[in-house]
Amino acid sequence: MGTLLKGGIVVELEPAHVERVDLRIEGERIVARGPDLQAAPDDEVVALSGKLVFPGLVSAHQRLSASLGRGMPRPKLEGYQELVDKVRWRYEDALDLDAVQVAATAGGVEALQCGTTTLFDLHSSPRAVQGSLLRAARGLHEVGVRGVLSYAVSDRRGALGREEGLDETVSFARKARGRLRGQVGAAPLFTVGKEALEGLTEAVKSTGVGLHVPLAEDPLDEKLSVERYGGSPVARLVEGGLLSPQTVLVHVGHLAWPELAQLLPTGAWLVHTPRSNMESEVGYAPALKFGHRATLGADGVSADMFAEAQAAWLRSRDAGQPIDVLRYLANGQRLASQAFGLQIGAMREGAVADLLVMDYLPATPLTAENLAWHVVFGLGSRHVESVMVDGVWRVWARRPLSVNPSVVAEQAREAAAAIWARMGEK
Repeated sequence: MGTLLKGGIVVELEPAHVERVDLRIEGERIVARGPDLQAAPDDEVVALSGKLVFPGLVSAHQRLSASLGRGMPRPKLEGYQELVDKVRWRYEDALDLDAVQVAATAGGVEALQCGTTTLFDLHSSPRAVQGSLLRAARGLHEVGVRGVLSYAVSDRRGALGREEGLDETVSFARKARGRLRGQVGAAPLFTVGKEALEGLTEAVKSTGVGLHVPLAEDPLDEKLSVERYGGSPVARLVEGGLLSPQTVLVHVGHLAWPELAQLLPTGAWLVHTPRSNMESEVGYAPALKFGHRATLGADGVSADMFAEAQAAWLRSRDAGQPIDVLRYLANGQRLASQAFGLQIGAMREGAVADLLVMDYLPATPLTAENLAWHVVFGLGSRHVESVMVDGVWRVWARRPLSVNPSVVAEQAREAAAAIWARMGEK
């Protein structure tokens, strides 16, 4: 039994392609594409009548645990150091395992409703390390979204915390399968000492996966890394042999050109997070200089990659350095393809069926030549009607099918209130 999508306008991002064509899906894959496909006897036929069939989007850097921090009371802050000390770390320290799972479920539901089918999550819960990635995985599995999960190893809680973090990120990376995979994760390098960096190097070698690490979100990253450990973050990553085509570097907002030029030949992925940068007031990253392996992540805000793409393009335009927004989105799908060993993002035979049905009815012609303009100025998560992941409908008629969103929201509110109360006790 398969699914036949009839009469949709199928979109691909790079190279841009827009075509009215049918797709047939069997199992988790697209098995046929053509102008007038005939249904097999047991096929479910979905008449799309000109709706868009869009490839599922990817957030290359997400912090799902932040789903429970939206709107929480915050002290008046002065600068990045206070943001880290008084908000981020206090929040992470207040997380327990139940909150980790609830946050992943809530964040996963929101992602799917926005058309994001794959999340690369970097997690930290220093008082509840062991089992935290498994709990996050359970939350995402319940929703049906893809996830690549890692624990942010650091020395912030001493040697014991460092070793717990290494064990958590490595053990999950070794056993994750199906729609869930693992990476080796690290906190910002001003919290990662020599032994931790050596542990990360060994973890990358032993698991065969890449490193996921924030880099140069603020100038303090380099300043403290040099003061505490005798080298800049880039120099230390190079020395540790941690830069490769599997490495995911996030933010990358405050590097001198010589250091940025060092990164690009390694083939590492550079993840631009414009909405998070603006919220944290850390400045604007030079996204046009990120090279051919640049993509987008939402960090601690909602995994709405249409909104992220629009913010990225508009900020780059305002800076006089407009980026290729379709390439940025397509690169997220390429990164996901690399992580899962599957073809994700292509609306062609053999590709995995991760796709969106969108009720976007443009007031102007929609073509390959002007697709980017529609993405920036027209398309949005409000147009996402149905979502398929791995050939299975996960959202239908704007309703998540695997979970009750009202129940998830109620559980999330209860967990958030408990986290905020624990933060107030410190």
